[in-house]
Formats: sequence, C-alpha cells, structure tokens
Amino acid sequence: MINVRNATKSYDGTLVVDDVTLGLKRNGLTSIIGPNGAGKSTLLSMIARLVNMDDGKITVDGVDIATADSLELAKRLAVLRQDNHITARLTVRDLVAFGRYPHSKGRTNENDLEHVNRALAYLGLTDLSGRFLDQLSGGQRQRAFVAMTLCQDTDYMLFDEPLNNLDIHHAVSMMKLFRQAARDFGKTVVVVIHDINFASCYSDHIIAMKDGKVAEQGSPDQIIDAGILTDIYNTSFQVQNINGQMIATYYGI
Repeated sequence: MINVRNATKSYDGTLVVDDVTLGLKRNGLTSIIGPNGAGKSTLLSMIARLVNMDDGKITVDGVDIATADSLELAKRLAVLRQDNHITARLTVRDLVAFGRYPHSKGRTNENDLEHVNRALAYLGLTDLSGRFLDQLSGGQRQRAFVAMTLCQDTDYMLFDEPLNNLDIHHAVSMMKLFRQAARDFGKTVVVVIHDINFASCYSDHIIAMKDGKVAEQGSPDQIIDAGILTDIYNTSFQVQNINGQMIATYYGI
C-alpha cells in the first residue's frame, strides 16, 4: 500500500500540493483527474521520489521513500513521466531492457530477456524491436516507454499522462492493458489522466484533485457525477449511464 501523509509542495511561494493525505491500496487501477494546475503530476512525482516534498511523509509497503535505497525502491515502484527525452540513439529493445536495470544492474540474464520479450509482445512492439526510437511515430515511442516501465516488473506502476500522442485505438488498448495488468497480475497502477471518460470506463478508483487538494475520491460511479465534475472543472457537465458506464459530456457555462 502507498500511504501519503500531509504531503506539501510549493514552487516560488505558490502552493502546488496542499497537505494531501491518502492511501492507495494494492491491486487495481487508480486514475487521478482534475484541471491543469491541480497538483496531479506533482503528487505523482513526489510518490515516485522524483520531486522532494516540503513537508509530509510517503511510504510504499511501509518503506519510507525518503530514506529507501534507490535500487530497492525501483524494485517496488516504477514511474513513467510525461517528458521522456533520450538523446542516445537506442533501439526499442535497448530501451525496454533498461527496465531490468534495478534487477540485473546491466548484466542481462535469461530471466531479464524473458521480461523484455513479454513487454514487447504486450505492447505490440515485437516487430519494431530493432527500430531506433527516432524512427518511430510519437505513439509508437510512447508505447516503447510504457513497455520499459512494465518490464521493470514492480508491484506499483505510476504513469503521468500515458495516453499522450496516442490515437483512440491505441489509447483504448493502453487502458485495457493497464486494467489487465492490475487484475491479472496483481499490479497497482496509478494513472494521471485528462480524459474523464477513460478514467470512468477503466478505473477501479478515481482521485479528483483541485487547487492542490484531493477534492473527492471513490469509485467511478461515485466520482463521475455532474455536480462533482462541475465543481472540480468549473464547467457544466451532464452524466449518462451508457451500458453500465458513467459517461460525462460537458459544455461551457
């Protein structure tokens, strides 16, 4: 379980994450939604120890991330940020293999290769595995980075806007993959996402943030509510139950 207690972060005097306390239980897919500037990505980065907290404490299965050994933490928790810039000319297979570093420290063995091949197949990248990253489309490159994260084989996987550069088909496939990984393999997947309906259709739990705070959290049926969404986004919403899923539509006030 990931426990966040009183997490706070400011930039240049502006409070970005404001005394957030929450628990992320093991297993399942959690989506973090909210408007721009709500603190979603900063909170995720603090959980991944990519950004230092000004105050508070975060633990992963009881381990304090502030004092945990980096390699040991990387065996428990994997993260994919929005801004993935690699200047080295790598093949897709080379990139995905980096996910095994916490386990093998660069000395790839047969078990590592099995994980690499499985991740490539999972993301439909086997035929592209010999391509260089700069030869891929934006969507293909994004899938390669997700494959690297999956290859790390951690209990907790954090993704910051992983649907960027993906068309509808691949975005749906990605969310299905996250849900399958959570349900079939006991993974805990946390996704920062802008598309409310993707969050509604594929999540087990939704956290809605506004102004650096957790405004609401609960199941999709609880959070995908016209009143809640209107308050969070300052935009009028209508919500309909379509084939058992809560689907939101919006229009300007």
